[in-house]
Amino acid sequence: MAEAFIVDAVRTPRGIGKPGKGALAHLHPQDLGATVLRAIRDRNALDTSRVDDIVWSCSQQRGKQGGDLGRLSALWAGFDVKASGTTIDRFCGGGISSVAFAAGQIMAGFEDVLIAGGTEMMSYHFELEALESQTDLGKLGRARGNEDLYREHPISAVGVAADAIAAMEGISRADLEALGVDSQRKAKQAIDEGRFAGSIVAVRNRDGTLALDHDEYPRPETTAETLAALKPAFVAMEQVPAASDGTTMRQMIERKYPDLEWQPTHHVGTSSGVVDGSAALLLASEQGLKDNGWTPRARIVTAVNAGDCPTLILNAPVPAAKKALERAGLGVEDIDVWEINEAFAVVTEKAIRDLGIDRAKVNINGGAIALGHPIGATGSILIGMALDELERSGGRYALVTMCAFGGMAPAIIIERIDA
Repeated sequence: MAEAFIVDAVRTPRGIGKPGKGALAHLHPQDLGATVLRAIRDRNALDTSRVDDIVWSCSQQRGKQGGDLGRLSALWAGFDVKASGTTIDRFCGGGISSVAFAAGQIMAGFEDVLIAGGTEMMSYHFELEALESQTDLGKLGRARGNEDLYREHPISAVGVAADAIAAMEGISRADLEALGVDSQRKAKQAIDEGRFAGSIVAVRNRDGTLALDHDEYPRPETTAETLAALKPAFVAMEQVPAASDGTTMRQMIERKYPDLEWQPTHHVGTSSGVVDGSAALLLASEQGLKDNGWTPRARIVTAVNAGDCPTLILNAPVPAAKKALERAGLGVEDIDVWEINEAFAVVTEKAIRDLGIDRAKVNINGGAIALGHPIGATGSILIGMALDELERSGGRYALVTMCAFGGMAPAIIIERIDA
């Protein structure tokens, strides 16, 4: 089987994902996608007519984010029309899957040069929600609802599930907040030391003026005391109908786990930030490297997927990580850099405990609690962050995984070249 190599990885800064508040919220999603695609082209002297395909990820593929965002972003970026593109959706996990799918094309021997990545404008999610609340689209969604997917109210579903899992696992609010504070501390150190400088690409407005050149979401002033004073965020959402018959998320969990008792614990300081962002990675076969004179930075070792309980939604990263390690013939101790997305603090905390991971190796430069989670783009961002950290620290292997809506998780292992 052919090998797939990572040549380069870039991302936009993450802007606060609320209309009128974030520095990127006024832009079109294609602007963010085009920003990283142009950077990949320019940094690597890429002849875009030689790009075999672009595999993109976006979770809310409606309105401005609909219509094959990968292809349309490439055209907006000025790519040659020969560079085809497709857009996938694995909810939060799509940014990992876009890289895995692109790597699979190369490893199968089908193609030589691909770009993978994703875009998500969470600020646009708010616009979509407002639109649906005023039209029959919301009613249509409820009519087609599936109580195991909670399509109408995914935010309430995942937040309530996070609280239930924390109780089920015996993870206290103080434990969750300690992870949240640590995420902010690590992100601050990474920013202060310029660890993201080589990968962040400034986003510009269409008139050429600067829109954003740094991550906008981090709150470095966060302390254990400030988090302890916050009220749980998902109390009211427990009672929001999550299925077409009006069943709430709490009722669904209680029906499946009748002996479980829990209290709300997660809040804004222990949940992922709502942000806008985009990322792209350039992948190539050995022949693609030779044809373009590129030196690879890493190779794809393996990429897998796992499913778990859709009612609890968030527990698949552990089985996904175990599956990836088994496929690669590696142990937990062989992984130098772990990126376990902080969708909620309980996800990362549970993975650390279940897998017996050294905490010093997990989310070394901060996670989504501090930096934000632009759903369909996050997985690609995390792979780039893991690669940067391997190079900075001299590590060999990195494993990236994250929970995805519907009770799923992709996972990928990369190896630094010349490690």
